[in-house]
Amino acid sequence: MLFKFKSKAASDLIMLEPDARALLLMMLGNDPVKGIVLAHDLPATIARLESALAEASANGREHPQNGLSPENQDTDAESPLPVPLGQRAAPMLQMLKRCLAEKSDLVWGV
Repeated sequence: MLFKFKSKAASDLIMLEPDARALLLMMLGNDPVKGIVLAHDLPATIARLESALAEASANGREHPQNGLSPENQDTDAESPLPVPLGQRAAPMLQMLKRCLAEKSDLVWGV
């Protein structure tokens, strides 16, 4: 399933369900399939996401897709390295900051 995040301030952001749900949990504390973050709630939402990403990075939980730390992963030369959560969250942070700058709500659905 795909999640589609929309705002008048930015282009649509489409994410796979596991990544979108992980970010929504960090931003909101839950992961609804449809929702809205109002413009006046954006500063707190951005702060929660940045804090959660910093904590995940500090605790070595940057790869939630497989639950393995980099030391425990198969380092076969042919297998790609997992994308860190902070890198997956970068487009969302950019979108949230753009929404904040233009005082625009963020909505999403599947």
